[in-house]
Amino acid sequence: MALRFIQTPAAPAAIGPYSQAVQAGNVLFVSGQIGLKPETGEMVGDDFGDQAKQSLENMKRILAAAGYGLSHVVAVDVFLTDMGEFAAFNAIYEVFFSTHKPARAVVEVRALPRGARVEIKCTACLTE
Repeated sequence: MALRFIQTPAAPAAIGPYSQAVQAGNVLFVSGQIGLKPETGEMVGDDFGDQAKQSLENMKRILAAAGYGLSHVVAVDVFLTDMGEFAAFNAIYEVFFSTHKPARAVVEVRALPRGARVEIKCTACLTE
């Protein structure tokens, strides 16, 4: 099976030696997204809500670049630097995933790249 490496200027460039996403067959693995602005590569700001929204928007843009949508997402992994933000994150997340409910894990971590407060990655699958 050939791998397809996804790279789009609609989302922030990778800040390390990895791809924004990799497609294997009909499955797409989207790398962790933090609240970076695609245009500048700078953090959207210190506000948790702004970072969470931008992270989800970046993920959505990478999915779109690969020909997928949020409705194709089967699993989401979320990393928070403060589990106290869990309820706030759920409110933002629900705007993106209102009726489609992928499997999800949320864990607290000590730190994230660039001082981010949230990082989100997902796996999506095209179905026939």
